[in-house]
Amino acid sequence: MEQSIKEQLDAQAQKIDAIYESVEKTRKYFQIILWATVIMFVLPMVGLMFIVPSFIETYTTSISGLQL
Repeated sequence: MEQSIKEQLDAQAQKIDAIYESVEKTRKYFQIILWATVIMFVLPMVGLMFIVPSFIETYTTSISGLQL
């Protein structure tokens, strides 16, 4: 009986190790997705916050210079 319990515990330990490895891979995947989102979406939005006002100022200056 004791040998059977030990074998079950060893099997469970192997399964837990496999689950841990899978969870770590998933965590790294989500971390890559997070950084990709920040780089591809958030940083351009922050850049646009500075570029759009400058563009609008230039555009309105050029329109007022035409005196339409």
